[in-house]
Amino acid sequence: MDTPPFRAARKRTPAEQGNELGFAARTEAWTRQERVNYNATSAMLTAWKKTEELAYLNEVSSVPLQQTLRHSQTAFTNFFAKWARYPHFKSRRKSRKSAEYTTSGFRFRDGKLALAKMPEPLDIVWSRPFPEGAKPSTVTVSQDAAGRWFVSLLCDDPSVTPLGANGNAVGIDVGLDHLLTLSTGEKVTNARHERKDRVRLAKAQRNLARKTRGSANRNKARLEVARMHARIADRRRDGLHKLTTRLVRENQTLVIEDLTVRIMVKSRTLARAVSDAAWSQFRSMLEYKAAWYGREVIAVDRWFPSSKLCSACGTVQDKVPLHVRTWTCDCGTTHDRDVNAAKNLLAAGRAVAACGAGVRPQRSTPGGQSAMK
Repeated sequence: MDTPPFRAARKRTPAEQGNELGFAARTEAWTRQERVNYNATSAMLTAWKKTEELAYLNEVSSVPLQQTLRHSQTAFTNFFAKWARYPHFKSRRKSRKSAEYTTSGFRFRDGKLALAKMPEPLDIVWSRPFPEGAKPSTVTVSQDAAGRWFVSLLCDDPSVTPLGANGNAVGIDVGLDHLLTLSTGEKVTNARHERKDRVRLAKAQRNLARKTRGSANRNKARLEVARMHARIADRRRDGLHKLTTRLVRENQTLVIEDLTVRIMVKSRTLARAVSDAAWSQFRSMLEYKAAWYGREVIAVDRWFPSSKLCSACGTVQDKVPLHVRTWTCDCGTTHDRDVNAAKNLLAAGRAVAACGAGVRPQRSTPGGQSAMK
């Protein structure tokens, strides 16, 4: 059997190379209007291991190799079902190297983890105590762009149980001057982690640009840039974890705005600031932690005029430009733009939770838009 071609690039792990072999075989079959399933690629893998060129695949456990073929099968199944686009190769510059082991590929005893075909357990510095009584079902070993190695263990944590209902509800308005503004009036400062290291990061990137491609010095400079990006991402993630955990523990219902961040980051003036704020990551953390602890997250329609609506009388202003941070309604109420938006989001979320009513109020002018979800 002919070996599918590789693309010239950085050195790949056996698991990644096995995945590329299977993917290339599937793609070649697809050009002939044929379908290749998991069983066929598994048989191909066995044949490839017997060739002189790919004999090195026998040096590692077969488990991560088989797992990559299963992931590829899932991707093609989604494509054939028209749930996703045609699969593509992982980015060799951006994706992290990884290998996934199922229960037959590792042994976990007395807090020590040993992987298949390894002479001794891994020397691990645990980031947190392993849940007592939990048994890992999957182990993923990965290396990020900064050269750091990670081991992730998938298990059920008995300590994660729904919290008691407290009846509290909060509206959350995200922003750039302040990362969050709550309907209670509290404002959370935007740490701007990327901006703090922007000068050092720019210097490191200029240093990288001067290095000769393929040289050892360029690789050192690349690692320095990657470490700085990792430091920024780690601090941002740590802050969001602490913030979302507090919000979920304190409130039964959390109302947010359904923003299209992928469109907002295309703005030449706001892209960097929006990316640094990590609104999508904040929402993702909020949703899965709410599912863990029995809380409810409600996303209000992105077209709901939360900033232009008076939370006191319900009047919708014609225009409230972004630079206007406070404004006074015709009823005489003076609003802080962000606090007012958070209060309106909370009211809209309660309406949706109570009866499924729309969250856009009737405008005072004739022909205004009616309520909608």
